[in-house]
Amino acid sequence: MSHRHSHDVIVVGAGASGLAAASSLHAAGLDTVCLEARARVGGRMLSVATSYPGRALDLGATWFWDGEERIRTLAARSGIATFDQHLAGDTLLQETTGTRRLTGNLLDAPSHRFTSGSQSVATALAGTLPAESLLLNTPVTAIRQVSQHRLTVLTPAGPSHARHVILAIPPALALERIDFHDALPADLVRLARSTPVWMGTVTKVVAHYPAVFWRERGLAGAVFSRTGPLQEIHDMSGPDGRPAALLGFAHARAVRPGFDKAVTGQLARLFGPAAPAPDVLHVQDWSTERWTAPPTVHRLTDYSLLGHALYQRPALDGRLHWASTETATENAGHIEGALAAGERAARSVLASAGLLNGVTTTRR
Repeated sequence: MSHRHSHDVIVVGAGASGLAAASSLHAAGLDTVCLEARARVGGRMLSVATSYPGRALDLGATWFWDGEERIRTLAARSGIATFDQHLAGDTLLQETTGTRRLTGNLLDAPSHRFTSGSQSVATALAGTLPAESLLLNTPVTAIRQVSQHRLTVLTPAGPSHARHVILAIPPALALERIDFHDALPADLVRLARSTPVWMGTVTKVVAHYPAVFWRERGLAGAVFSRTGPLQEIHDMSGPDGRPAALLGFAHARAVRPGFDKAVTGQLARLFGPAAPAPDVLHVQDWSTERWTAPPTVHRLTDYSLLGHALYQRPALDGRLHWASTETATENAGHIEGALAAGERAARSVLASAGLLNGVTTTRR
């Protein structure tokens, strides 16, 4: 960006919330640019391709649930196929004394997944923006209020100016990575620095196999474990079991040298001789993601702060708006919450500009 660039709105972050906000504002006719620090869109929606065309495995956000109409509608409108989470089969309970088989799936609830992976949702939203309105590899380093009517956003490429800025990244990350020059109210700073980052202390492990061998034994792929390193496991397979995969959750602090071997050893104890040799073992430690988790992420544990009232009100004379799943008052932590937060921020901007009736929401 050059110093000549001036926009109606700058959106910081190209995850679900940022892209939803930018898409709505662009559709309403506002000059909007979305800045993303990573080389990709999606944020915590991260999917990896498989040998099955059009089918991917999720290393980040994975599910959506009944009643989450924004994401259901967006997927349908974008032509993104969805399918139901596999539920049939029994659960395994792993304890220090051994493993027990429990009747029925006691871990998974009815939910839905994206055949092409959740990142395809972000790609679809990004496709609604002009190419020049989405800038990757562009981290925001500072935001300054230069007047009651304008904010300046600094990036390594230079400054840009906007009437409104939407922060579509975790609040704690925003306070860690962006210099606000002491312009934010002290109570808002304390809140943002204390708000947990959803999934920020989680490591997701996906073991990709040639076949869903656990289903042949009447197992759901669902596991509770008191020994670890994976604390819970789910069937991550695609429609009709292709691709075949198991998804495990571990606390990020469990990731240390030998982690991969510990995981495959645990899978072998649970599921037998076919389990320790997956075709691919994906390990995604979200706590080490520079553009997701601040260094303090392990100390942020008060989840009652999600959706706090201060996030619902713009700061800096109504020019700085919060939009990430952590700020949502409904479905916080879900993709649905991210879309709701982005929608709220877009409506706030449009209301300020007297254009509220022009907003295109993710529910239309």
